[in-house]
Amino acid sequence: MTVELKPETERLVHEEIRSGHVHSVDELIVHGVHALREKSKLAKAISQRKSRKPLYDLLTQPPFAGSELNLERQKDYPRPVDL
Repeated sequence: MTVELKPETERLVHEEIRSGHVHSVDELIVHGVHALREKSKLAKAISQRKSRKPLYDLLTQPPFAGSELNLERQKDYPRPVDL
């Protein structure tokens, strides 16, 4: 398999090898693939979190809808202190 790189990409690869971040082109590609996969997993996890509904919405829709749950927040009254 032959891979052709643009001159700019080839320069970046050589810079990474010269700097000691990686020892070979193969190692650079493996690191890049792992980083890409990790980024994809993170993006998927963030996407799933955004799709979650707030608890209030969950409790006001079936199967909880009509169950007469009291979802009003109670006021925090100061506790009596015995002195």
